[in-house]
Amino acid sequence: MKKVLDLISQEVMNAFESCGYDASYGKVGISNRPDLCEFQCNGAMAGAKKYKKAPIMIANDVVAKLQESPLFAEVAAVNPGFINIRISGDYLAGYLKEMQEDENLSVEKTTEPKTIVIDYGGANVAKPLHVGHLRSAIIGESIKRIGRFVGHKVIGDVHLGDWGLQMGLIITEVKERQPDLVYFDDTYEGEYPVEAPFTISELEEIYPTASGKSKVDEEFRKAALDATAKLQSGVRGYRALWQHILNVSIADLKKNYGNLNVEFDLWKKESDAQPYIPEMVEKMKEEGYAYMDQGALIVDIAEDTDTKEVPPCIILKSDGAALYTTTDLATIIERRKLFDPDEIIYVVDKRQEMHFIQVFRCARKTGLVKEETGLKFLGFGTMNGKDGKPFKTREGGVMRLEHLIADINEEMFRKITENHEVDEAEARETAKLVGLSAIKYGDLSNQASKDYVFDLDKFTSFEGNTGPYILYTIVRIKSILNKYRANGGTVEKGHLLAPAGASEKELMLALTNFSSTVEQAYEELAPHKICAFIYELANDFNHFYHETKILAEENADRQRSYIELLDLTREVLETSIDLLGFSAPERM
Repeated sequence: MKKVLDLISQEVMNAFESCGYDASYGKVGISNRPDLCEFQCNGAMAGAKKYKKAPIMIANDVVAKLQESPLFAEVAAVNPGFINIRISGDYLAGYLKEMQEDENLSVEKTTEPKTIVIDYGGANVAKPLHVGHLRSAIIGESIKRIGRFVGHKVIGDVHLGDWGLQMGLIITEVKERQPDLVYFDDTYEGEYPVEAPFTISELEEIYPTASGKSKVDEEFRKAALDATAKLQSGVRGYRALWQHILNVSIADLKKNYGNLNVEFDLWKKESDAQPYIPEMVEKMKEEGYAYMDQGALIVDIAEDTDTKEVPPCIILKSDGAALYTTTDLATIIERRKLFDPDEIIYVVDKRQEMHFIQVFRCARKTGLVKEETGLKFLGFGTMNGKDGKPFKTREGGVMRLEHLIADINEEMFRKITENHEVDEAEARETAKLVGLSAIKYGDLSNQASKDYVFDLDKFTSFEGNTGPYILYTIVRIKSILNKYRANGGTVEKGHLLAPAGASEKELMLALTNFSSTVEQAYEELAPHKICAFIYELANDFNHFYHETKILAEENADRQRSYIELLDLTREVLETSIDLLGFSAPERM
């Protein structure tokens, strides 16, 4: 479906052309003075100099052509040359009827679908998810869903950190605690145990202990480096123990990401990229891109247009070890071999921007990607406490994600049961849905690149620009629809009437903005635009609701039209929150 704004623009552009003016002057925008008009065209003033006419004369010519158009209820030329427009109620109702029937609710599917890989996890195995992992997961999941909604093939990858010294540290600590484990017996040739020799709770305690030891005990650090080398060289027992670490960690990560309603298509890891590194390094050397500098292998990536220093990309350290840069470049090769993507999007802390500048430039310079392959970095800001500093526990530590979710769920449960007699099990389930909306909407309503303050009281409020307010609005609509059905009514499509009042028309106009909002959110990687849209839509609905006696309406056709409008509003709101990654309960 074409957008309402495009249809209006086309009508006005045709009128400009019919009057002998360039059609481009007929572009229409949404009015910033809704008290005066709904849409406005300023092209007459832009064309005045070219046509040596007063703007109001051009505007009058065009308005005369538009008087008979079925699109408009009112078109007026206003000094010094504005063209003010109000859309016809009948035309608006007709447009919404088409929107009702459209499976994508007026959002046009792309005619050129892309294959897009989005990297938005970045968690490390053997470590619990904490609030620092929240934004990448929430933002990335939403962008993935929006991309799919507009018709692209979007592949979400968690890209776990599972390689390097951290693994050696864990293995060494396990060996100290359980030296008799079969994994450390070089002579063992049998099958290794299916069960891991540790739980996730034990594993999460093992790593910080080992990390602390390595900072004060040189012998322990050397042993960890040796264990890392054995793992990476393929020592059988070490590989088996590493696999246990992965299995236990990934099971826990899937549970915690699941609590956020975040799902990855791929559970790829840094280790998956390792086989691609040797060939990549040799290619860079042979083709003259990489050279030795102070023992390290580097690629120069500075450009003449740089306004600040861009350091060279280090491929291998002086001891021959690979870095995150190396792994990220090898991962690009892997993704190209597996999926040949048109785009790769990285959702990562904005403080990593220089790293990705280096990676992207190196990948392009050395031919790891096609020239036309898009490499995008969406850097997000920090989630801060009310003190403006990165969000911490009351004790000053980094808060685990599961604890944050539990705290919010508990707060929502308290609010839901405060003044109501409700079934506890149902209230707990409702609290989870509303709590998730509080977390996700609280984050996504902010522009991704901006820091924001995580305010528990604000985010869990049922009033204002919050997730619970949006859900409360949806549940209110569902309640009205259910009462209508209980009274014998049937919710159908195709019977929308022209609006009977101003608040109804405002709601109808707001619905027409859905397609442009989703398209902008995709093009700009900006889920906050969907949040702004649904907040405005919820406000418009509630204004209409408070002014209109929907279930008490005596005219059956008018009531049926109200009900259809409510059902379309519900559908647009529920589709929108699904794109944000949460859902609404049936009641609250």
